[in-house]
Formats: sequence, C-alpha cells, structure tokens
Amino acid sequence: MSTLNSKTYSATPSRKVAFLGLGVMGGPMAGHLQLAGHQVTVFNRTAAKARAWADEFGGSHAATPREAAQGAEIVFCCVGNDDDLRAVVLGTPDGEGGRQDDGALAGMDKGAIFVDHTTASADVARELYAAARALGLQFIDAPVSGGQAGAQNGALTVMCGGDAEPFAVIEPVAAAFSRAVTLMGEAGAGQLTKMCNQICIAGIVQGLSEAIAFGQRSGLDMGKALEVIGKGAAQSWQMDNRGKTMVQGQFEFGFAVDWMRKDLGLVLDEARRNGARVPVTALVDQFYGDVQLMGGQRWDTSSLLKRLT
Repeated sequence: MSTLNSKTYSATPSRKVAFLGLGVMGGPMAGHLQLAGHQVTVFNRTAAKARAWADEFGGSHAATPREAAQGAEIVFCCVGNDDDLRAVVLGTPDGEGGRQDDGALAGMDKGAIFVDHTTASADVARELYAAARALGLQFIDAPVSGGQAGAQNGALTVMCGGDAEPFAVIEPVAAAFSRAVTLMGEAGAGQLTKMCNQICIAGIVQGLSEAIAFGQRSGLDMGKALEVIGKGAAQSWQMDNRGKTMVQGQFEFGFAVDWMRKDLGLVLDEARRNGARVPVTALVDQFYGDVQLMGGQRWDTSSLLKRLT
C-alpha cells in the first residue's frame, strides 16, 4: 500500500521517465509519477532505498544515474546541493580532476529533458543548461516549495528556468506531484525565484517567533492569540501550519535548519553578486547559526523561537 496521500491525477500520456534522488522530497515525487501512470526508473546513492521504492511503487531501479536515464524522455532529479547535482548530471569525480561516465547526461538520448528540482545556485543551473545543450539535450532548473507535506500530497509549487519548448513537455508530467508549475524565465530563473521564496520565509518565521515569545512573556494564551490574529492581516502559511507546534515547543516538522542555512547561503552569495540588499535575511541566517549551535541542526525552521525562550 502506498504511503502517499491520495490525489486525482490529470490524464496525460504515459512517459518513460527517471528520477534521481529519493530523499524526503524525491521519493514521494517519484511515487506520484508512477501512480499517475508514468514508467519510472529511480536511482539513489543508497541502493537499498531505491530497491525499497521500487518494491512499494512497482517501478524499477538502476545502479547509476546513467543507467536510470537510458531511454528516458524526461529525467527528474532532487538531490542535496550543487556538488551532488554535478555528480548525478555530469558523473562522479574520478579523483584526477575529471569525472566518470556514470552521470545522467551520458545516458540520455538526444532531445531528452533533464529537470532539476534541487534547490541549488543559479550559476550551476546555467552551467548544466549549457552542458546539456552542447550534447543536444534540454535542461530545466525547477526548484520546489511546499515541503515534505507538499511532496506527500502531490501539491508542490514548481518554479522553472529554461526554454519554453521543453517546459511545455514537462509541465503536464510534473503536475503529478504539483499544484502549480510555472516557467519564470531563462536558465537560472527558477533558482532565483526559489531564493525569493526563502527570503520571504526567513523574515516571516522570525516575525512569528518574536510575536509568540512576546505574547508568552506578556501572559497571553498564545494558542488563542494566534487564532485571532490569524484571521487578520498577520495570517501566513507559517502561522497556520507551524504556529500551534511552536507554542507547544515542538520543532520536528518539515524543513531542517541545516537545509535552510544552505538555501540562505545561496541567497547571500547571489546578493553579493547582484548587489541586492538583504539585511533581514543576513540577520536571520545568523540566528539559524545560533540554533545550530544549540543542537538544532535537524529541528525545523520554526525553531527560531528557541533563541527567544
């Protein structure tokens, strides 16, 4: 029996696809593709996880990204960072400054499309777009928002950068695990949009943390207070989905602090490059560093409250 939440899938032609990376996001995303009727071959660095996925969903698994990508019309990917992404796309480092031929691009047929859902840098998106095009392939950077719950529910928001023609091919397929798939512009635009998303989240969670800490010190029933202010202009996804657990001191939900710091590092690097001023984001990044020092590396992002209580 599938561990995914039920979803009604749009009728689309069955595609032969691959999915590389079966973490808390990639595993459910690949599962929705299989349940929507696509023919899915998966790869994961830990082979046992790929075998377990195939046992659950009925797809197949491969030993390398290259093998998984062979014959696939679309190769989806969701891994940890820029280096992980380069390894699955271009091949793992050979120890001598080059790369082995086990990367996905080496196995893809001409005209096939690589879709990267990793939250990575805009620079690596542009680099891999160029590498793919040089081989007669297509590349779309397509980071997602919605967290683990969005992946389980098949309700992610997907922000894409790349060319319009391959985007039109992947959009109905990606609908299996998303509620919105939008082309934002040329290569790298998806990653830049995701950076805007993380900037917003950082400021909102810090504000929510300060409000809860302030209210608790003032003697308010903060559960009741959040219900009241959540009906007005202060309402946010973070308040609706994390407010109660924050008041209860529970921080074991969704996106981890370590991953948020990685994402905010990408934002700050890009801001240094383009000259954008992001003082609140820079400050909240330091606050997340404090949470890490408290032992909260794997707490969820709402744990900013722990600094204040």
